[in-house]
Parts: sequence; structure tokens; C-alpha cells
Amino acid sequence: MTDRMDGLRRWVDAYVAAWDSNDPAAIMALFTDDAVYYAEPHVEPWVGREEIVREWLGRKDEPGDHTFRSEPIALDGDLGFVRGWTTYADDPPKEYGNLWVIRLTPDGRASEFTEWYVRVRNPKPPTA
Repeated sequence: MTDRMDGLRRWVDAYVAAWDSNDPAAIMALFTDDAVYYAEPHVEPWVGREEIVREWLGRKDEPGDHTFRSEPIALDGDLGFVRGWTTYADDPPKEYGNLWVIRLTPDGRASEFTEWYVRVRNPKPPTA
């Protein structure tokens, strides 16, 4: 179980690195050729690595405009579940709670990714 959880953590770390860099090769390396990416639930997914890269870059966040922390919370077979917290450096900052559902293949790439997110309406001030 630990090895599989480590694999999930490695995938999340690689995703965050791709998010921070917007490097097309780094994005592409995360997914299988026929991967399905739901940028939000209940919408048409992006299908295939090339469409994933194109859509990602068409909606990209800029490096340094956000922070993200995460906690892989569970694995069930090939499904990984990750809780995340995203803060955008707007004025005032925008905060989101995230749940990622990731179907991983044995080689460590994702064949399916779904992001669920909700805006935190009244964020608490940071504690010292």
C-alpha cells in the first residue's frame, strides 16, 4: 500500500510541477494517450493527451499566481483520491477546496482525472 500511495504522491508532485511551469511535455507525461480529463464534474471531458495539453494551456494559471498544498487521502484499486487547497494571489485572495479523483495505470500515468472544487467563501485569516 505504501508503494502505491508513494506513486500517487509522485503523480501529484509531477502535476503540481506541470501546473507551475505550463511545460507541454510535463503535462503530456502525466497522462496516457487516451486519457480523459474532467476539468470539473458533469461537463464534457478533454480526451487524449493532445487535447488535455491544448485545453490546459488555453486556461493556464501563471507561475506564481497560486499556491497549492495537497494530501493524498485514499487508494481503492487504481483510483487515488487527493484533497487539495488552492489559493490564488488576487486581491483579496481566492481560496478553493479541491478533491481530485485520479485513475492511475501501472506505469504511473493517469488514464482519468476529475477535479471537484468549491470556492471558500469566508476564508479564515492566516495564523501565525
